[in-house]
This record gives sequence, structure tokens and C-alpha cells, in this order.
Amino acid sequence: MPKLILFNKPYGVLSQFTDTAGRPTLADYIDQKGFYPAGRLDRDSEGLMVLTNNGRLQSLIASPRHKMTKTYWVQVEGEPDADGLHALRQGIELKDGLTLPAKVALMSEPKHLWTRHPPIRQRQSISTSWLKLTIREGRNRQVRRMTAAVGCPTLRLIRYRVGSWTLDGLESGHYWTVDVE
Repeated sequence: MPKLILFNKPYGVLSQFTDTAGRPTLADYIDQKGFYPAGRLDRDSEGLMVLTNNGRLQSLIASPRHKMTKTYWVQVEGEPDADGLHALRQGIELKDGLTLPAKVALMSEPKHLWTRHPPIRQRQSISTSWLKLTIREGRNRQVRRMTAAVGCPTLRLIRYRVGSWTLDGLESGHYWTVDVE
């Protein structure tokens, strides 16, 4: 039977099971064999990773062809103005082309947010704000490049949702196993 692992990846952990440089990997947290990531999450990003023991399901979740949405909580430097939010909603021109339109809204800091180690860098003279940003693509460092393009560099990036799966109730560094029919 196909199964999923929903894992809340901490900051600094690689989204793979091995590393020759001795950095923290999924193997330091997940003791299940035969599971593979359905998509990646950068080492300096946190949040929901979906792993599966089924190749067809892995492709369905990770492939851009299926356009599975992903929602991120993004702490940025400054606060995007109306023009910046509009640009994100229309699509941002990046070096590798125009992004698909994103759903984006300002939000309060998420409730029950775990402490990040190490903490983000903050400058006293520049405030921060939070965005809830949903995309249907997964280009390399896409969310970070999108927020930088509107003048608000990303300080903390947490993937909250992949498709219908969320981080709700899942502590950083922990996982759940889910049967899929």
C-alpha cells in the first residue's frame, strides 16, 4: 500500500538521506526505509516535506505538470507595497523567465511558530513582515527570488502546505506516516 511521510524539516537539514560532508540529512530524523522525497526544500528553508514509497505518487506530487500547489509562510525584510503584491499576483520576471501568478497576502506571524536555530538576522532599522504565498511551480529558490524582485528579501521561509497536506500539529523535526488509497 502506498504511504506518505509528512515531515517538518528543520532549518539546516538537507532534503536527502546522505551527505559526504557530514551535514544533517533526512536520515537523522526519519528511520523509515524505502521512502523518497517528492520534491526538495532548500537547506536554509523549513517546513513540510512529503516523502513516499511509491514512484507514481512521487511523480504526481513533485512534477510541475500536475501543478500541485504549495503554500509558504515567508518572513521578509520590510513590507511589500501594493505594487509589489500586485506584481507577485501577476507573475515576476526572473532570469529563467516569467513565473506563474502567485496567490499572496500579508499575514500575522504564524501562531505556535517554533524557534529557528540559528535565529534570522534582523536589523533594528528595518522592520519585517510575513506573507502567505501560494505557487504552482517549484523553480530553484523561486520564492526567495520573487520576494527579492519586489524589494523584500526573504529572511525565513517555511513551507506550510503541499496540495492538501499541511504542517498543522506537526512539530519541527517530527514526522507522521499516512496511508494513501
